[in-house]
Amino acid sequence: MPPLGRTRAIDGAHFIVYKSLAVGRVRTMPNHLIGQSSPYLLQHADNPVDWYPWGPEALERACDEDKPIFLSIGYSACHWCHVMERESFTNAQTAALLNTHFVSVKVDREERPDLDAIYMEAITTLTGHGGWPLSAWLTPDGAPFYGGTYFPDSPRYGMPSFRQVLAALASAWNTRRDDLQKTAAQLLEHLGGEDAAPAHAMPHRQILAEATKSLRASLDAVNGGWGGAPKFPQPLVLEYLLAQQAASVQPALQVGVESALDAMAAGGIYDHLGGGFHRYATDESWLVPHFEKMLYDNAQLARCYLHAWQLLGKPRYRVVTEETLDYLLREMRHDRGGFFSAQDADSEGKEGAFFVWTLDDVRRVLTAEETRLIAATYGVKAQGDFEGANILHLLSEPGENGASLAAARTKLLSLRDQRVHPARDQKILAGWNGLALAALADAARGLALEQYREAAKRTGEFIARELIRTGDRLAHSWKDGRASGNGFLEDYACVVEGLLALYQTTVDERWFAAARGLIDAMIEYFRRPAGGFYDTSSDHETLITRPRSLQDSPTPSGNSMAATVLLKMAAYTGESSYWSLAEETLASATASAQKRAPVMFGQWLYAHLLAETGFTEVAIVGDLADAQTKALLRLLDGRFQPALVMAARPVGADSLISILKGREPGPGARAAAWVCRRFTCAPPTSDPDELRNLLVQAPSVIP
Repeated sequence: MPPLGRTRAIDGAHFIVYKSLAVGRVRTMPNHLIGQSSPYLLQHADNPVDWYPWGPEALERACDEDKPIFLSIGYSACHWCHVMERESFTNAQTAALLNTHFVSVKVDREERPDLDAIYMEAITTLTGHGGWPLSAWLTPDGAPFYGGTYFPDSPRYGMPSFRQVLAALASAWNTRRDDLQKTAAQLLEHLGGEDAAPAHAMPHRQILAEATKSLRASLDAVNGGWGGAPKFPQPLVLEYLLAQQAASVQPALQVGVESALDAMAAGGIYDHLGGGFHRYATDESWLVPHFEKMLYDNAQLARCYLHAWQLLGKPRYRVVTEETLDYLLREMRHDRGGFFSAQDADSEGKEGAFFVWTLDDVRRVLTAEETRLIAATYGVKAQGDFEGANILHLLSEPGENGASLAAARTKLLSLRDQRVHPARDQKILAGWNGLALAALADAARGLALEQYREAAKRTGEFIARELIRTGDRLAHSWKDGRASGNGFLEDYACVVEGLLALYQTTVDERWFAAARGLIDAMIEYFRRPAGGFYDTSSDHETLITRPRSLQDSPTPSGNSMAATVLLKMAAYTGESSYWSLAEETLASATASAQKRAPVMFGQWLYAHLLAETGFTEVAIVGDLADAQTKALLRLLDGRFQPALVMAARPVGADSLISILKGREPGPGARAAAWVCRRFTCAPPTSDPDELRNLLVQAPSVIP
């Protein structure tokens, strides 16, 4: 649907600025955000703007006073959100305009992804683009009629000032309200429309062949990855391509995957001292990042680099995996085991100040030889490459200087730790913790490192204790000892993904039981009659429309991850209903996916690949402490096999998992493994070499 031309509806007001901008009292005490749990909302609690959180109080006031709502959505690590606050929301004249003519509502997009999805789609429809801070103007009943993203405090960048926009909209509300309400009605009709599933779903093979061809063609052959500036990591696309490569070696695919992974790991987007990735690069060559660090990026990229190391064997990929996970454990983990959401891009009022280095900074702590080594390896020079300072980026592998370089980096990290740290958003989100759990659990198996196994178990225990409620319902957020909010579809699906990974790492069936309980609740409360799922549960707050997000970016959409975990649950249980629901979900998104670039649908492609190839199911029965059983399990742990599910239990034990039922080692065997594929099982084996041969995957059917 093309933009509705909302800007034209207010052009006639000529953006007249009121002669008296001091109308109304400027607040000198906290507004209605005081006492909220969101760090982002609390950042605005002392603004002179009379902010409300989203809820009945704000909506009722708007109706009672017949005022439009100004809705501002952002998040704590958002740089331009901070800029707009400094420029506009702390300004007395701007606050007076807002307080007099609007009811102002602040929303943390990470706490309320449902609201963000609805109003982001509205603003994208109106303007052709979206982003944060999201600025939307709504009728008192919540229908959007105008919006944008960042507005400057004075006219620049070809944009009117925020005060000019406010004045024009206040005038339009009083003089041309019918026009605004007509656009609101058009938008509501658009937002409420739903794509039906195609009469004949496109075959998985065709979808995958077309998407893979497009991804090859759109790869940046010079810089690695996809797209231009700003350039984002694409872990979901890379996971799909790695899974494709695991099924059938394709040299062209491998070159594309390695070019992206190598470029990101060498670029300034990667933190070469503390580990972990920044949100995105502002340039095409991955040098200059936007410096915020998000839990979801680092969880997904750590898992991606782990799988790349398992499949391709490059030592650098293992180093990046461990450094990224170690960063999360060191700087982003709550004492109780959950993970915080984000670290800010800014410190001391300046973006990137914590992370960049001048040559004098380096010389202050290193010897002359160490300085030379760091400068040559990481591109440190006197003139700098970012506002007079340097962003460390890898120019060459350390080689024989590895030990000296590591010692120098340790000194620099120690000095950096003495700087003022960026703020950290300490709310803990269910879905993002599911992604972190999956990464830790996979790393514990793939790297055979006990610290990641223990961290994964602690994260699983945190989720089970603090976020899973009675009746297999999930809370969305946790902070300061209190869980809040209904879980969203992406929370359920991503937590199930993490719990299934944790089960495969520990073979403790309580994690499988928790995953199945959540997936059954997901089906009961989120299922959409026409196929797939809504983002919100059937007992969620009633909004202007019930959102259903399909695009993957930067995290898996709830629907694409739901399809993935339904396929896995079908393989574990043998229940065809799970598989049918997954196929229904995949079909329901086909029409939308065909309209957009495949780079925006990485998790969907991964699920289509699983649906096309089917799963290899491995059941192992034996004394879990016995050397023979351990040898069979170890053979599974070190491989990247995306289309494999594994279950294990002791001899004679009961099990919830159907692929384990009725199976015991034969006479004289202490352990046995059964390998099944497409409803056919090979005879059991106790020989690791024979098991290895059975695990060789059939060639991919995807061109």
